[in-house]
Amino acid sequence: MSDTASHRRPTIMEVARLAEVSHQTVSRYFRAPDGLKPATKARVQAAVEQLNYRPNLVARSMRTRRTGRIAVVVPTLAYSPARMLTGASAAAHAAGYAVEVLALEGGAAERTERVAELADSGQVDGIVSFAPVLASPDLQASGGTLIFASADFDDEMRGIGELADASALVEVIQGLAALGHRRFLHITGDLQFASARARRDTFVRTLDELGLDSTGVVEGDWSAEAGMAAVRAFPDADRPTAVVAANDLVAGGVIREALDRELRVPLDLSVSGWDDQPLGRLLSPALTTVEIDLEGLGSRAMTRLISALRDEPAPLESEPLHRVIWRESTGPAPH
Repeated sequence: MSDTASHRRPTIMEVARLAEVSHQTVSRYFRAPDGLKPATKARVQAAVEQLNYRPNLVARSMRTRRTGRIAVVVPTLAYSPARMLTGASAAAHAAGYAVEVLALEGGAAERTERVAELADSGQVDGIVSFAPVLASPDLQASGGTLIFASADFDDEMRGIGELADASALVEVIQGLAALGHRRFLHITGDLQFASARARRDTFVRTLDELGLDSTGVVEGDWSAEAGMAAVRAFPDADRPTAVVAANDLVAGGVIREALDRELRVPLDLSVSGWDDQPLGRLLSPALTTVEIDLEGLGSRAMTRLISALRDEPAPLESEPLHRVIWRESTGPAPH
C-alpha cells in the first residue's frame, strides 16, 4: 500500500460497514445522535473512533449551505478561558464541527461590532462568545448565523451569573460545623467582583441560620498577602477555628502565616479555599476547596448553540457547576 493510500481519509461508507449500519445511520449519528438506539449509537461511535473518521465538512457545506465551522470568541486580557475553550471545542468536535478561536480586543461595543461582522460574513454556522458582547445572553440569529453570548462575565471579565453562585459555601460551612467548628472567619476577594460579594453574603447568612459565631469578615483582594495579614491579626484568645478563604491563593497565605504563628493546620485551624488550583493539591496539608467545572461551562454553551443549529431542544443541565472537594486542610475542631 502506498503512503498516499495509507493516509487516505476514511469514508462514511467504511464507517457504516464497520458498524454494520447504513450510511444514512452514520449521517444521522452526526446530525441527531439522540435519535438512535443506544446500541446502534455505541457501534457507530466505536467505528468512528477506530477509523478516526471526521465528516467531510466541505461536501456537507455544498449540500446544506452550512460551513461546518463554529467560531469561539475569547477575551484577550484579565482572564484565561483555556478550560472553557477545552470543553467547548470537545463538544463541537464530537458533533462534527471545526472550531475557530478569535481573541477580540477592546470593550463590549467593539466586540459586538466584530461579532456582528463575522456573523454576517457567512463564514461560520454559529458563534459562541465567552467575552461579553452587547447582546441578550441568549441565542440570536444574525444574517442566518446563530450567536450564543455567555452570561457569565461582565465587561471586565469578572464572574457573574452562574460563576458567581456561592451556594457551595453552605456545604463547606455545614461540613465544618459537623466537625465541631463554631467560630469562623471569612477573608473576602475583591468586593468589586459579584462572586466575592456573593461568598461574603452567603458566609454571613449561613452562620446566622446555623447559629454559628463569626469572628469577622476581613476584606481582601484575592491575594496570598490578604490571607497572611488576616492571620497576623488573629487575637491570642478566642481566635477562629475555621477560616473560609475567598480563593485558593488567599487560603495558601493563611496556611503559610499559620505555620509562622505555630498554628497547626488542621489541628488548630481548618482552612478552605475556592477554585481548586493545581498547587492546592500539592500543599501540605492539601487544600480543601471548591472546584469550578469550567470545561462543563464551555461544553454547555457549545451544546446549546449546536442544538439550536440542528433545531433540537437543548439538553437539560443537571450537573452543578461547583463541587466541594474535602482534603487535609480541614478537620475536627480543636478542644
